[in-house]
Amino acid sequence: MSTLLDQLKAVTTVVADTGDLDSIAQFKPVDATTNPSLLLNASQQASSQSTLSDAIHYAKAKATGSQAQLELACDKFAVDIGTAISKLVPGRVSTEVDARLSFDTQATIAKARQLIALYQENGVGPERVLIKIASTWEGIQAARVLEQEGIQCNLTLLFHKAQAIACAEAGVFLISPFVGRILDWYKAATGQDYTAETDPGVLSVRDIYQYYKQHGYATIVMGASFRNTGEVLALAGCDRLTISPALLQALSQQQGELTVHLQDLGASSPQPAAMTEAAFRWALNEDAMATEKLAEGIRKFAADQRKLEQLLQQQL
Repeated sequence: MSTLLDQLKAVTTVVADTGDLDSIAQFKPVDATTNPSLLLNASQQASSQSTLSDAIHYAKAKATGSQAQLELACDKFAVDIGTAISKLVPGRVSTEVDARLSFDTQATIAKARQLIALYQENGVGPERVLIKIASTWEGIQAARVLEQEGIQCNLTLLFHKAQAIACAEAGVFLISPFVGRILDWYKAATGQDYTAETDPGVLSVRDIYQYYKQHGYATIVMGASFRNTGEVLALAGCDRLTISPALLQALSQQQGELTVHLQDLGASSPQPAAMTEAAFRWALNEDAMATEKLAEGIRKFAADQRKLEQLLQQQL
C-alpha cells in the first residue's frame, strides 16, 4: 500500500511550506511557499551564506543610501531563494511582501512589481511566482490590481470567511487559510482539546472550500499552518495544502487508506452581491480570533523581517 503522502498527492496538490532546499528536493512538492520567518531561518543556514552575500553585493551596486540598499538586499535574498526553489519544483514559488505594508495598497502594489522584476532578472517569469500578501482589506485591493496586471497572488494570514469572500470577489488566484493558528487560539481560549473532525481550523477551511465551489469561484484554497497530520488528512481533497517538512516526513512514513473529505461538486448557487469594505471590517471586528490572529501574524512576520534586516545590516 502506498503511503498517506503518496495518496494525498493523488487528490490534492502538495506544497512545501519551507525555504529549505534539501527538504524540497526530498519531498518533491509541486509548489513551494516561503514567508519572512522561513527566510530568516534560511539566512542562518550555511548553505545560504553565498546567496546572502550575493544579495548584499547586488544591493550595494544597484541602490543608493543605506535604507534603500537594505530593502533591496532583503528583496533580492528572498527572490534568489525563490529562484533556487523554482529549479526544484515544477510549479510556483510564493514570495511575501513586507508585512509592514499590509495596510498600504499602493506600497504593496509597488513592492509586488519590484519582486516580479527581480525574478525576471533571474530568468523566472511571473507565471512561476505567487506574490504573498496579508488578507487585510488593503492587501486584497492591492491583489485586485495585481491580478489584472497578470501578477498572481497568494493571500495569506486568512482566518475568517469574510476575508475569503473578499479575495474571491477580487479575483485572487489563491488563498492560504491558516488552520493551526485558528486551533491555537481556540485551545487557549477554551482550554479544550479538539479532534481533527472538531478542529475549528479544519472546519473553517472546509466551509470556505464548499462556499467557493458552490458559488463557482475560481480562487484556489490552500490550507496552511498545520499543527499535526490529523489536520492535514482531514482536508484531503482540498485544492492545495502547504505542509512543513516535519509533517511531510511523518505522512511519508504512515500507511493506511486515505479518506477524501473535500470534493468539487460544481456550482449550484449564483454569486452574491459583492462584499463592501464596511461589511468586511465589521465581520472581522465581530470575530476576536480572526482579529487577534491577523494582527499577531502581521506583527510576527514584521518582527522576523526586521531580524533579517539586522542580519543584513551588519554586512552592508
